[in-house]
Amino acid sequence: MASPNSTFTELVSTTFRKHRKEIKDNLSNRNALLKRIMKKGNYRKEDGGLTIVTPLDYAENSTYQRYSDWDTLNIQASDVISAAEYEWRQIALNVVSSGRELRINSGDSRIVNLAKSKIKNALRTFNNNFSSDIYSDGTTTDQVNGLQALVADAGTGTVGGINSSTFSFWQNQIFDCTANSVTSSASTIENSMLLPLWLNLDRGPDDQPDLIVMDNTYYQYFEASQTSLKRYMDSSSADAGLATLKYKGADVLFDGNSGIPASHAYMLNTEYLGLCVHKDADLEIMGEQRPINQDGAVVPIVWMGNLTLSNRNQQGVVVE
Repeated sequence: MASPNSTFTELVSTTFRKHRKEIKDNLSNRNALLKRIMKKGNYRKEDGGLTIVTPLDYAENSTYQRYSDWDTLNIQASDVISAAEYEWRQIALNVVSSGRELRINSGDSRIVNLAKSKIKNALRTFNNNFSSDIYSDGTTTDQVNGLQALVADAGTGTVGGINSSTFSFWQNQIFDCTANSVTSSASTIENSMLLPLWLNLDRGPDDQPDLIVMDNTYYQYFEASQTSLKRYMDSSSADAGLATLKYKGADVLFDGNSGIPASHAYMLNTEYLGLCVHKDADLEIMGEQRPINQDGAVVPIVWMGNLTLSNRNQQGVVVE
C-alpha cells in the first residue's frame, strides 16, 4: 500500500498538471493588464540566457531620404541602443503537509480532499501575490518589474538597463493633476486629465493606447462622466468579469483590486508590453522534497520570468 506521503504528492502533481491551463486563465482573467497581454499574444517563452533581451521599438528608420540619380544614400546605423535587458525573476510556492496531517488524512477520500484544499490555497496565494507584483514598483527583493516601475510617476528611472535620464526617448509620458492645477473629478477626468495624455501618445490608428486601467477612484469618476453615453464594450472582457468602458479607441477597465496604486490611471499601448517566462519554469511542479530533519512532504511549484517593455515613450500615467 502506498504511503500517505507518496499518495499526497501524486495527487498534488496530477491535479496541478491537469488544471494548469485553467489556473493561468484564472490568473489573467482577474487582472486586466495580464488579460490584455495574453490576448495580444505577448506572452512568450524563452529557453535560457543570462537576461531577457527585448529589442527596442522606439524610433522610425532614420535612413528614409529623398534622392535623385547618383545622390549618396544614407546607410548609417542611427540607434545607440538596440535592446533592453531584463533580469530573470523567480517565484516559488510550496504545497506542504506534515507527516501527522498526512497520516490523519490517509483514507482515500480524506487524502484527496487534503490535496485539493492545499492546491486551492496555494493557487489563490499565487494569484493574489502575482497580480500585486504586476502593478508594483519592483523594489522588493527579487520582485518582477511592476507597472509602477515600467511606467513611473516621474516618467524617469532605469528600466531594462537603460537610464532614461541619459536617453530621453526612454521616458514615459505623465499627466500630473497637481502640476497642471486640475482637481480630479467626474467633470475633469475626460477632457482635462485623459485627453492631454492621449494627445501625447496617439500616433495614428495603428499606434495608439488600447488599454486604460484605473483604480477605484478614477474609474468611478470616469463611469460617472459617461452617464449619458454609457456602453459596456468588449464581450471577452465582460465575460471574464472585467467591466469595460471605452475612451476613444481604448478599453477602460477597473483594476483596483489587483494592486494598482490609488489615484492612478495607466494609459497603455500594450503592443509594446510583454510577459516572458522560462519554458522550464512556467508554473512547473517539481518532485517531492523531504526535509532531512522534519516529518512531512513539500511539493514546490516554480515560475521564472519578467514583465518587459520595448517602447517606454508610448506609455503614460495620470497621477495626482
